[in-house]
Amino acid sequence: MAENDASRTSRRAVLLAAGSAGAALLTSACAGPAGTRGAAGQPSAPASPPRPAGSSSSSSSNNSSPSCVLTTEAGAGPYYLDLDRVRSDITEGRGGLPFRLDLTVVRVSEGCRPVEAAAVDVWQADASGTYSTGGATFLRGTQVTDAAGRCVFRTIVPGWYAGLAPHIHFKVRPDTRTETTSQFFFPEDLLLKVYAGQPYARRSAPEHPNGRDSRYNSTGATMTLAPTPDGNGYRAAYTVGIA
Repeated sequence: MAENDASRTSRRAVLLAAGSAGAALLTSACAGPAGTRGAAGQPSAPASPPRPAGSSSSSSSNNSSPSCVLTTEAGAGPYYLDLDRVRSDITEGRGGLPFRLDLTVVRVSEGCRPVEAAAVDVWQADASGTYSTGGATFLRGTQVTDAAGRCVFRTIVPGWYAGLAPHIHFKVRPDTRTETTSQFFFPEDLLLKVYAGQPYARRSAPEHPNGRDSRYNSTGATMTLAPTPDGNGYRAAYTVGIA
């Protein structure tokens, strides 16, 4: 549900206060605590809430240095809105399968140190493939990373539209001068399972929701989330690094 006006914080004010230097966005699965690490450039799901986003759920020991790779940037598309709505739950009552997205922002040039006070925007389509426009604000929001570089969005699995692979857009703003935009994809087998249920099943889903999108074919290997069951929905984690 939408938060009260009193709980909204100006993203611009937060960024001005942060004053950190920004650079190109990198996606990574940087090392978490000793004994946990994701594969380079790949997302990984959290095993429990305290585990840093992007770290592997494996308990095997791995003390090698972090590995981070540059992501392929993607355009913001025609539906980005520069709104000052700092909130974790962006659903505004929109129907769909619940989805929790745990993000961690780290600075690769400093050994994947967590980045505090970075603004992260997300926006996406609803179950019918529709974006909020005009005065509507559903499925849009901003979070500011905490001291551990983490932020959480509570949303739904997006619907499909326009021949594109279903996705969640995100934009990272470490300061007032720099920003980088990209998008997350979903495994196709999960999408087909989700789209067989309501409210998604009101439309016949494509046989291959991802395969028809050239952007997915070129960047999907590193930008596809790895969702795991979470209550009556799913959750996934991803670590995003900046230079």
